[in-house]
Amino acid sequence: MTTVSTRGTNLPRMGGFNQAALLEAIRLGAGSCTRADLARKTGLSAQTVTNAVRRLLDAGLVTEEDVKRQPGAGRPGTTLDIVPDSRFAVGVHLDPAAVVVVLLDLAGQVVATRTTPTPESEEPGAALEVVVREIDAVLAEAAVERDRVLGVGLATPGPIDHARGLVLDPPHLTTWHDVPLRDEVARRSGLPTLLDKDVLAVAAAVLWFPGSGRPTDAAVVYAGTGVAIGIISGGDIVRGVSGNAGEAGHVSVGRAFGRCACGREGCLGGVFSANAILANAVDRGLALGAGATDEGASETVRADRAVDGLRALAEAEDAGAVPFLHETGAALGSALTTVCELLDLDTVVPSGPVWDRLGPWLEPGLRSVLDAHPMPGHHPLRILGAAGDGPVAAVGAACLMLDDALTPRPTGLLLRV
Repeated sequence: MTTVSTRGTNLPRMGGFNQAALLEAIRLGAGSCTRADLARKTGLSAQTVTNAVRRLLDAGLVTEEDVKRQPGAGRPGTTLDIVPDSRFAVGVHLDPAAVVVVLLDLAGQVVATRTTPTPESEEPGAALEVVVREIDAVLAEAAVERDRVLGVGLATPGPIDHARGLVLDPPHLTTWHDVPLRDEVARRSGLPTLLDKDVLAVAAAVLWFPGSGRPTDAAVVYAGTGVAIGIISGGDIVRGVSGNAGEAGHVSVGRAFGRCACGREGCLGGVFSANAILANAVDRGLALGAGATDEGASETVRADRAVDGLRALAEAEDAGAVPFLHETGAALGSALTTVCELLDLDTVVPSGPVWDRLGPWLEPGLRSVLDAHPMPGHHPLRILGAAGDGPVAAVGAACLMLDDALTPRPTGLLLRV
């Protein structure tokens, strides 16, 4: 993993880097930064800041406003803020259950969202047509011209070939083999496109939003059709050699609870995913509703319905459902304490469709395990909510594109101030 300096440089050839560093500082400052603040935060000279800010103003990316003059003060200064609707990014989350498309402005606010079921046909071409159609539809809905769109971020289950933009062999999309999703979406949409894993997109969202608490060392859980754990270490997203860091299905939960697809018991993938929850809840005799046991529906659809059925039982304080969810949350905690101790992390960020719907009943079990586990550095493990408004993996995919387009750092890391 390469760590890139977030400080500026006064060399003229680094003007693009300096503009990106200043734009990031302005965004995080939320309208409170003066030029003097920017010089202090980035280490740039006053003249370099002035020149770079002028270019940002000319590009329409930022605006300035006079500071209210104080009695007896000298010349009033100006504060700088980004212009949210100056640029946009599209985020797409292609999940086995649904295709979610969002449009984010430069401030990371969701401008429009569209969700449609993933085509029942598992052929990649069917899903690709839906993705491109929904991208066109979200831009039309928001009436945003394409010349203001920085590009499209795609988030999919792994494994992927990050360098070539291929979706390799995702376990829940059984007919997908080496699908050139990134290049096909770029060709058909006419927009710059990048591809990343869904859990790493969520980690990007955690780093993008100032209100997230911007943890520097965190385990980011994404629980949907499958389950993954992305890592933020030292403020950087850990991607691994091939860009496939985060595969967590076979992390041990420390107990024989739920049979994994690999045939073993005690794997996180056999406990904390929609498919696992369906299987384990049925084994417990929980009444999840007819939709969850409909043999005419795919396993993915039945699992998604099972999560809704389990939520309904929990809301009704069902005597079987509540303990089951407590135990499921505790199993996640067992896996996370292993990861957090290994990497010396202090923050856990649960997210994804499973957590969104079942979190209130999963969190007590998770918290009980985290609180009881002594970390080597004697620091507590805190739980943070996922950042941003809207479907987090799609939002994170758009954040990846915003960051990729507006910073010169290949790791897609954000300015720490």
